Amino acid sequence: MSADNRGDGAAPAPYVAWARRIESIAATGLHYTENPYDAQRYEQLRDVAAEMFAQAAGGADAEKMRGQLAAQFGPGTPKIVVRAAVFRDAQILLVRESADGRWAMPGGWAEVNEPPARGVEREVFEETGYRVRAERLIYLYDPAAHRRDDCLVHVYTALFLCTLIGGEPATSIETTAVGFFAQDALPELSLTRNTDAQIGRAFAALHNPDAPASFD
Repeated sequence: MSADNRGDGAAPAPYVAWARRIESIAATGLHYTENPYDAQRYEQLRDVAAEMFAQAAGGADAEKMRGQLAAQFGPGTPKIVVRAAVFRDAQILLVRESADGRWAMPGGWAEVNEPPARGVEREVFEETGYRVRAERLIYLYDPAAHRRDDCLVHVYTALFLCTLIGGEPATSIETTAVGFFAQDALPELSLTRNTDAQIGRAFAALHNPDAPASFD
């Protein structure tokens, strides 16, 4: 499942970050308040956030955005993406994304009622046709801290080192090619999904099996 929520007319990162912050305040306020007047004000804040998200997504339907935000519950918190570092002969497995034609480590949104390790194994199979086993967590990070951030939700990414155990290469509705690449011969990367530095951490974990997980 793709984890890239940008629209074609994506707004600059600060604008999106403001909208996310407003929505988070609204969601948290609606979760905790017992005052109906405050609830109305938080609903108004949510409406403002929906309009900002719609504008950021290139003029999307603001009413649809309102419905998506209203369907959420609980305090405003980041969502989780899982990604896999899978190696064969010291080369890393990458997929070419249908969305932008660039390459990334396989992965996507974590799903409800699914442990993170099972989620990353599922994502690899769905996007590449390969079966893998999650071995250890490499890196837990905030993508917005490492690149221009246009995603309409705040995301944490969990990168796992995985062992290849079977399967055959296959594409999916989200991927148009699958391949293994040396660190010094990487294709053009989908930078909304991974950067050179993050792939570098994957190679470092491969070469240092005793290294602890790192985090932002």
